[in-house]
Amino acid sequence: MTDLQAPWAPSGRELERREVRRRRRRRSVLVATAATVLVVGGLVLGVVSSPGWPTVQETFLDPFHARESFPAILDGFWLNVTMFLIAEPLILALGLGLALARQSRSPLLVPLRAIAVAWTDVFRGIPTLVLVFLLVFGMPSLGLQGVPTSIFFWATVALVVSYSAYVAEVFRSGIESVHPSQLASADALGLSRGQAMRFVVVPQAVRRVVPPLLNDFVSLQKDTALVASVSLFDALFSARDYANFNFNYTPYVVVAVFFVVLTVPLARLTDALGRRYAERERAGAR
Repeated sequence: MTDLQAPWAPSGRELERREVRRRRRRRSVLVATAATVLVVGGLVLGVVSSPGWPTVQETFLDPFHARESFPAILDGFWLNVTMFLIAEPLILALGLGLALARQSRSPLLVPLRAIAVAWTDVFRGIPTLVLVFLLVFGMPSLGLQGVPTSIFFWATVALVVSYSAYVAEVFRSGIESVHPSQLASADALGLSRGQAMRFVVVPQAVRRVVPPLLNDFVSLQKDTALVASVSLFDALFSARDYANFNFNYTPYVVVAVFFVVLTVPLARLTDALGRRYAERERAGAR
C-alpha cells in the first residue's frame, strides 16, 4: 500500500486537542452536576425544614387521598384530552383561514378581511375564562332551534374561538416572514396570487411557525382545565369535588402531575423543532 492509500490517522497534536476537549466537557458536567445538586438540595432542605412542612405534607401530599382520588381524576382528564384533540385541528384550520383573509387583496374580500381583523382584535382581548362563561351560559339562553346546549360543546367552542385569534396572528407573522421575492417569482411563473399563496408562501410559512404553534397548543392543553369553572366534570372539577368533600388538597397535586406529564413532552418537542429550524436556517436551507 502506497502512502496515498494509507488510512488516515489523527496526528499527535490532534489527539492532544481531543483529550483537552474531553477533559473540559468532563469538568463542565461535574461542575453543572454539583451546582444542580447544591441548588436543588438547598431548596428541598429549606422546604422540608420549614415549620409548616408537616401540615403541607398532610394536606397536599397524602398518599391515601392521592390513591382515592386518582380514578375520578383520570376519567376527568380524558375529557380534557378529548377536548384538546377536538379543538386543536379546528383552531389550526380557523386560524389559517383568518390569517389568509387578512392577507387577501381582492376588493370582494374586504368584508371578510374586516371580520378577520375584528375577530383577532376582540377575541385576543377577552380572557379565555370570560369567553367560556359567555358562551356556555349565553348561547343556550338564546333558545335557538338546533343549537346545542351542551356545556362540553360550548366550552370547546370558546377555546377554539379564543385560540384561533392567537394562532391566526402566528400564521400571519409566518406568511409575512416569507421574502417578497417568493411572490415575485411565482408571479413570473404565471401563478395567480391565490396559487402563489397556496403552493409557495403558505408551505414555507407553516414550516416556520411550527415551534410557536406547539407553544400555543401546550397552553391550550392547560387551559382545558378552565372548563371546571362551568361545572364540567373534567380533571380539575373532579379534584375540587373530592377536596371539598374530604377537606384535603392532594387531588390538586395529582391533577398538576397529569398535566405536567402531558405538557412536558410537548415542550421538549417544541425546543427540538426550534433547534432544528435554527440549524436549517444557519445552513441556508429553505
